[in-house]
Order: sequence, then C-alpha cells, then structure tokens
Amino acid sequence: MSKSRGNVVGPDYYVERVGADAIRCYLMFLGPWDQGGDWSDSGIGGMSRWLGRVWGLSMLDAADLRDSPADPGAVRDLNRVVHKTIRAVTDDLDAFKFNTSIAALMKMTNSMTEAWEAGNVDGETWRSAVDNLVLMLAPLAPHISEELWERVGNSYSVHAQSWPRWDPELAADQVITLVVQVNGKVRDKIEAPADITEDAAKQLALASSRVLAHTEGRAVSKVIYVPGRLVNVVAR
Repeated sequence: MSKSRGNVVGPDYYVERVGADAIRCYLMFLGPWDQGGDWSDSGIGGMSRWLGRVWGLSMLDAADLRDSPADPGAVRDLNRVVHKTIRAVTDDLDAFKFNTSIAALMKMTNSMTEAWEAGNVDGETWRSAVDNLVLMLAPLAPHISEELWERVGNSYSVHAQSWPRWDPELAADQVITLVVQVNGKVRDKIEAPADITEDAAKQLALASSRVLAHTEGRAVSKVIYVPGRLVNVVAR
C-alpha cells in the first residue's frame, strides 16, 4: 500500500461502524504480525460477530445454572479448555503471534457456548471461564474488555489485573499421537493416552494392523520408544 498511489485504506469509516476493537483484532488476525496480510472488508464482519459472541457469553447470568446438575466430566473439560487456552495465549502473545492468540480464544468461546447450551457446568466454573476469557482478550480488544470486566461485577480496571495462570496438569494434553515406524519408515499414527507407559506404547504399536503388514514373517529384534512421540520397530 502506498499513500502516493492513493490505495491506503483509512480505518475511520470502519471504526465508526464496528468499533476500534474489531478493527484491531481483524488486523492482528490477518496473519503473522511481522508479515501483514491482504485487507478484505468481508473479514471485518466476522471479527465483529465474534466479539459480539464474547459479549453475549459474558452477559449470561451464571445464576441460571443453579438448577442444572453439574456434570463433573463437563466441568473438568471446560476447565481444561480454559487452562490450555491460557497457556497457548500466553506463549503466543510473548511471541507476537496475535493471530493464533485470537484463534485460541475463538476456540474457547466455541467450547463455552457448547457448555452453556448443555447446561452441565456450575456457576462458579462458568464465571471463572468468563473472567479468564475477558482477561486474555484485554491486550487484543482493550475497550470491550474494560466494559465487560465492569459489567460482570469485577473491580476496575481489567488492565490492572494479574495475568491468569494455568495449571500444568489441566493444560496437559489427554491424548497424544504416536508415530509408529518399521525400520525407520512411518507405517502408522496411533492416538494414545498422554500418560501411556513404555510397555503399553510398544504393545499398541506391535498390534497395529499396518505394522503387522510389515513385520509378518520377520523377527522383531528391537522396539525403540521415544516417550510421547515415537515407536520404532526394528524387524529383520
């Protein structure tokens, strides 16, 4: 874009219609911050709608969940989403990866929407999710975050609060993908519990039909396990 060529897009027109926060987040979401991206009017509407969803979720009354039985599994799942998002957004903001920070927050709002519609979490868990959502949104959309922080009953100002911390246990992945090789060549990818033991990982790999197709009639001389990542079967 060049001012001398007259192809600069001024933000004022759009700020008047969707607000400064939507424009800020849209620009951050275009791509890596140091690379920029192509401006498209249609994309601004999507960002504005997402911020509207954040507003709507934040304004829901947690007291409405009192009469709904809380499902321990659903509570754990929502807390896990919150803590995984805190970890992701913290790391991404430190690396100026604003686009992936916003993507993580969008994913979190989807999970919150599902939890609310199911009505299977308690009010305290919901309120904690809302507070953390607004806190993480504050560096990206400072104006709407300040307004929401006050409206949900917190003390002024959101920008004076401590950054949320995540619980490493809650933020840890429950499921991992093990790459299985036979003589150094990838033959399968298997989902497994994150806390799977070495023996269990080896047994799981050896039982894979795709692995058996390459080990049948051959002697397995060694099985090498790289924790949480790889199983390499050596067959001769």
